[in-house]
Amino acid sequence: MSPSTPVSGLSLPWLVLLLLLEIPGESGETLTLNCSVTGLGPPGPVKWFKGSGSGRQLVYDQKGSFPRVTRAVSGSSTDFTIHISDTRPEDAGIYRCVKFEKGSGADEEIRSGAGTVVSVSARPSAPSMSGPPSRAEPGPPVTFTCTSGGFAPRDIAVTWLKNGAKLPAPQPRVLPAHESVSYSVSSTVGVNLTAGDARSQLTCQIEHSTLPAPLRATYKLSDALRVPPRLRVGTDPAVPVAPNESVTFTCHAEGFYPKDVSLTWLENGNETNLGKPSPLAENPDGTYTLQSSLEVNATEQRSQSMFTCRVVHDSQSPISASATLRLSQPSADLFSSPALWIGLFLEKVLTAAFLLFLFL
Repeated sequence: MSPSTPVSGLSLPWLVLLLLLEIPGESGETLTLNCSVTGLGPPGPVKWFKGSGSGRQLVYDQKGSFPRVTRAVSGSSTDFTIHISDTRPEDAGIYRCVKFEKGSGADEEIRSGAGTVVSVSARPSAPSMSGPPSRAEPGPPVTFTCTSGGFAPRDIAVTWLKNGAKLPAPQPRVLPAHESVSYSVSSTVGVNLTAGDARSQLTCQIEHSTLPAPLRATYKLSDALRVPPRLRVGTDPAVPVAPNESVTFTCHAEGFYPKDVSLTWLENGNETNLGKPSPLAENPDGTYTLQSSLEVNATEQRSQSMFTCRVVHDSQSPISASATLRLSQPSADLFSSPALWIGLFLEKVLTAAFLLFLFL
């Protein structure tokens, strides 16, 4: 609906009837600015200006092209009301209807209305959110930013929510600091990420007098989160083991995010086969777990060998965990050794000879 401002006249027969009034408008609407003259004035045009003094801007003249400005009553000699279509924030200002008298040279201004103050309110743009330039691990606060622009008047409220709960945040920065036809806002918040934030959501909410309901933008914290895996290596059966027994080393990479991960086995620092990985499993908090098993024959040559699980997660530096293969010697094997029996026999013979020598 186009705003329309009524005016009242004075007694002078040709006075431009425009008083100092204020017309609120909203961006995109059509504004109506009223102006009329009574009686017969001197020959000359009636023009519309925005602003005052030497810097005033011609808004409408009966001659020329003004794409967004049209006469309400085309050709009238008394009604000079105009329509301004597709109102924009920069249309805000004081408008005056001015009567000129036609002269031999330039037209001479003879009368002007007090002016009409036009204020244009504009809705803020849809908020835009940004996070850290790279993934961050749980710990220190990570900064997120929310921006919007093109709004008027200046007052605006920004609220941050994490999973629906309000977060403390500094006052938003509204620019420019001086009076302007439109403004922009920037708000930042620091969030301490946790491993459970793989399924969390951050919301920026904007409230403004032109909005029937708040504007919202959301950010999935999973896009900013990195949780390194926790590694542990175990054996089945537990070491030490008997020679030539089969031993399974198992690597557990637990609680990591995102799921991009590669796992390699090393024996004494040298890469060995890839082992047998289990399917990647998703945990209840949105992180992941991966297991890989390596079967080894516990030969004498492998005694004290170190088996290392090396994991590269999300293109970061490798992390690793290790376990050592240790062999045990069963007691039955000790006494079945011929060399051991010969040694014991010789020990007894020497002991008997020594005792015989002492008593002779």
